[in-house]
Amino acid sequence: MMGFANGGLCILVLSALAVACIAGNFYQDFDITWGDHRTKIYSGGQLLSLSLDKVSGSGFRSKKEYLFGRIDMQLKLVAGNSAGTVTAYYLSSQGPRHDEIDLEFLGNLSGDPYILHTNVFTQGKGNREQQFYLWFDPTRNFHTYSVVWNPQNIVFMVDNIPIREFRNAESIGVPFPKDQPMRIYSSLWNADDWATRGGLVKTDWSKAPFTAYYRNFNVVSYSSPSPVSYNASQISTAGRLDASNRRRLRWVQKYFMIYNYCTDIKRFPQGLPVECRRSRF
Repeated sequence: MMGFANGGLCILVLSALAVACIAGNFYQDFDITWGDHRTKIYSGGQLLSLSLDKVSGSGFRSKKEYLFGRIDMQLKLVAGNSAGTVTAYYLSSQGPRHDEIDLEFLGNLSGDPYILHTNVFTQGKGNREQQFYLWFDPTRNFHTYSVVWNPQNIVFMVDNIPIREFRNAESIGVPFPKDQPMRIYSSLWNADDWATRGGLVKTDWSKAPFTAYYRNFNVVSYSSPSPVSYNASQISTAGRLDASNRRRLRWVQKYFMIYNYCTDIKRFPQGLPVECRRSRF
């Protein structure tokens, strides 16, 4: 059984499966990779901020690698006019044939909604983008962004609501990330050549520094791919969403999805990717 306590994620050890719960501390669990003083850690390692100015952005990565599990991070995104900025939070292995699971938050003009850009890379190949508007202002409060990753599927979640499912379709020839451990990365950087309205809106450096905040990092890692259900998200390592979360997923995709590679016929004139013909998600 799994539950939440003091803003963190806790789990009891299941006899059939070795499960590790790691309540995060930014001093202990992450290395600052670039940006120098633009990354700050507060409250004994419980809060971290990344900043971007005209000289540089900033970033960090996990000390450990993970193969399957649930990754939770609470973020409060850059407020105000954040056009041109990207706050990236993702998992990635190394090398030209790397695997990667992406969440990228594309900045906006004040009053416009953020866009959450998602992608999955397998064996160095991506091109599986889905984009969403969020149904809240992600700059006013912290919200939880999660990745549930197991041998059967990858589920992207926002405040415990599934927004995207990428299923294992190896049976029809689609590679799936299941052999390469991945580290957790995050960065805040300038991408005004593409991030906001395709690069039409540039970064307003008079508003710098731009700052995003992180807290309550948690990992529940599975040391075995054997099926097991857990109550917090009603997702199992067997790759199933329960009926309630299937309805939630459809609600998000109906009302908040603004781009889906599986419907982009112009992009794939020779035919949509094979996994798109198998499932609408």
